[in-house]
Amino acid sequence: MACRISELVLDCTDPERLAVFWSEVLGYVELGREEDGSIEIGPPDAGFGGLQPTIVLSPGSTARHGKLRLHIDVNPTDRDQDAELERLLALGATRADVGQTGNENWHVLADPEGNEFCLLHHRLKRL
Repeated sequence: MACRISELVLDCTDPERLAVFWSEVLGYVELGREEDGSIEIGPPDAGFGGLQPTIVLSPGSTARHGKLRLHIDVNPTDRDQDAELERLLALGATRADVGQTGNENWHVLADPEGNEFCLLHHRLKRL
């Protein structure tokens, strides 16, 4: 028996803003809200327990310092990497420097709260 990732929980200062951002990036929808202000987003047809994990944006006031120990990688599904990079930047992502050499075939970006994520090169099929 093995486990499967069902949720990723991201502490943030503005769950509403990040829910909008990540929903646009991933094509997710809001699945629910908790009394503590947490917002869960996920695939529109599958939701919690589906093949793709959901993301819970949990309110927190502690500022993050330094590079994240875990980050999200995303791949384009319906366009090439350059077009997807432009789309992500237009949504509010910013370029991030975590020590890359410039020879990588991926882009390091940050979401509106500065959480790094990578846009990889290969186009994946939509689920």
